[in-house]
Amino acid sequence: MNDLLDFTGKVILVTGSSRGIGAEIIKTFGKRGAQCVVNYVTDAQGQNKTDATNVAKELKEPLVIECDVTQPGQVESMMMEIGDKRGGLDILVNNSGIISDRTIKKMPIQDFETVVRVNLTGTFIVTQKAAAILRNGGRIVNLSSVSGQMGLFGQANYSSSKAAIVALTKVSAREFARQNITVNAIAPGFIDVGMGKGMPEEVTQNFIKQIPLGRFGDVSEIVNAALFLASPMASYVTGHVLNVNGGFYMG
Repeated sequence: MNDLLDFTGKVILVTGSSRGIGAEIIKTFGKRGAQCVVNYVTDAQGQNKTDATNVAKELKEPLVIECDVTQPGQVESMMMEIGDKRGGLDILVNNSGIISDRTIKKMPIQDFETVVRVNLTGTFIVTQKAAAILRNGGRIVNLSSVSGQMGLFGQANYSSSKAAIVALTKVSAREFARQNITVNAIAPGFIDVGMGKGMPEEVTQNFIKQIPLGRFGDVSEIVNAALFLASPMASYVTGHVLNVNGGFYMG
């Protein structure tokens, strides 16, 4: 019987894969045979590059590409490099994202626009530029959030960006269908890495009380959703939002 989660020969790009959920996704696909492209954006301390290098050490012959997803020229160059060195792209995971919480009354317009630009516009730009190298039958997986479905307090920017990613996913699914490319989204709830890990204990416990399964999710549970959506098992699933949140939101 064929292993439906064997990605040998498939080329995958995960944006923002130097740490957190993105890093775990790219490492897991690498273990399952995929040719991996690790992406990071430069930061003043150089931490993202260090983290990306450490992720790459666990992969076989990876490409590590510095690219700011909000800059169309940089994204286009990244796609050209992937095309030149790997011949094309089979799986794109739009994972890059930032968070900057404040109430609407106190949120500077710059904070609103910056979060929307990275999370939403970045997803659009990467998807648009990837179209030139995505092979027929490929997969696009976007990272949305439970916040985009519920509108969490203090997240006018983040919730708006993640809700818009759902709409972008559906439009993309219609437009890419002619190439037999499926486009879906994962909407994580509170996960034990990345943004969900930095909350105060009191806040964490308050949210846990509202989650029917009574716990934060493990990062592997998001990775497994990505594996499924990128696999032949999801060949007739497109334009869908897969909620992985322990029942926190049921829509």
